[in-house]
Amino acid sequence: MKNVLKIVKDSNPNLRKRCEEVSEITPEIIDLVNDMHEYLVLSQDEEYAKKHNIREGVGLAAPQIGKNIRALCVYFEEETENGLNIVDHRLINPKIILESIKEVYLSGGEGCLSVDNEHQGYIYRKYKIQVKAFDVLTMKEKIITARGYEAIVLQHEIDHLNGILFYDHINKKDPFQVKEDAIRL
Repeated sequence: MKNVLKIVKDSNPNLRKRCEEVSEITPEIIDLVNDMHEYLVLSQDEEYAKKHNIREGVGLAAPQIGKNIRALCVYFEEETENGLNIVDHRLINPKIILESIKEVYLSGGEGCLSVDNEHQGYIYRKYKIQVKAFDVLTMKEKIITARGYEAIVLQHEIDHLNGILFYDHINKKDPFQVKEDAIRL
């Protein structure tokens, strides 16, 4: 990544457009996806983020950097019973092929690199999903089974590919409505 990527803000109408399927996976598209990944990794480096005035992110979709294609990255570290786990997805043409009935939400709400204003309220997403996509890491199609936080982040980024922003999911009449069976993270 030669330059820091410029993040498109939610005031830009292009973020509301459905992205195009990638018909041919070219070296340029692979480079773009890897640049998006590098941006996420660097955004989580406190010193780098401060120096370049960028916010920390765990997910980034191509339309957020001005590219109307179906590509996204997710990168974060999480503590598990077995130690530190790194979640790293670099996906082209992701599609949710299966989802649970059970829902999940973040108690602190969701945020987004493209959204500067705070939008308070709960966003309910499916607790478990399966995503089929071309994986840039392995250079082949794969199916990912994600639960909890990982599933939330993937759904958030896939929404971007469909022109949907996280705050579209907030209940306007009762933003902090608690669904009885939903899992709170």
